[in-house]
Amino acid sequence: MLNSEFLEILRTSIAAMSLWEVAAVVLALAYLLLAMREKISCWYAAFISTAIYLVLFWDVSLLMESALQVFYLGMAIFGWWQWRHHEDKNKDLRIHRWSLQTHLIVISGVFLLTLVFGYLLDNFTSAALPYLDSFTTLGAVVTTYMVTRKVLENWIYWIVVDGASIYLYLDRGLYLTAFLFLLYVVLVVIGFFQWRSIYNKQNQAEQPGLTSLTGKQASAALQ
Repeated sequence: MLNSEFLEILRTSIAAMSLWEVAAVVLALAYLLLAMREKISCWYAAFISTAIYLVLFWDVSLLMESALQVFYLGMAIFGWWQWRHHEDKNKDLRIHRWSLQTHLIVISGVFLLTLVFGYLLDNFTSAALPYLDSFTTLGAVVTTYMVTRKVLENWIYWIVVDGASIYLYLDRGLYLTAFLFLLYVVLVVIGFFQWRSIYNKQNQAEQPGLTSLTGKQASAALQ
């Protein structure tokens, strides 16, 4: 009985999916896979996927998520520019980490703004799940910026944001998108370890130079 009900729900869900949602999911997945490999083409996939999701989320009354897509469009352009035209043109934009103090400030700010925007949406709009919608939106804003700057911990932030988004999309009937975000959580974990490996190699490559410099300074001191 339960199996037949599940299959019926699954059949109905698949039938309700639009080709636009399928296209958005495929492009969003391409973005993440390319970002994991530090490929600048990830931002092209992000831009097109975002444009599709802007309309899809508006249609299901996820107002903050829809507004987030406008931000994503801008960040896709900004991310492309950052990765191609960073400040030091003689040195690639490198994976780096934020301090604990920076993380605490950012996380506190996200939770505070979630309460503010959640309250406003709950009382003055018809938005669905206003507080969760606000949290995933604000969290995604911060985390997307972290990706453009190649902050290592962006992957950890994505685990939380994507995990919360799964329930949000299931509630709105965006089942394929919910499945995408479930897959995202798995890929994000892989992405974290991949970037951490690159980060460690960067530090190891710099270490011999630091050791050599220290040795020269010691010789100079003895002389």
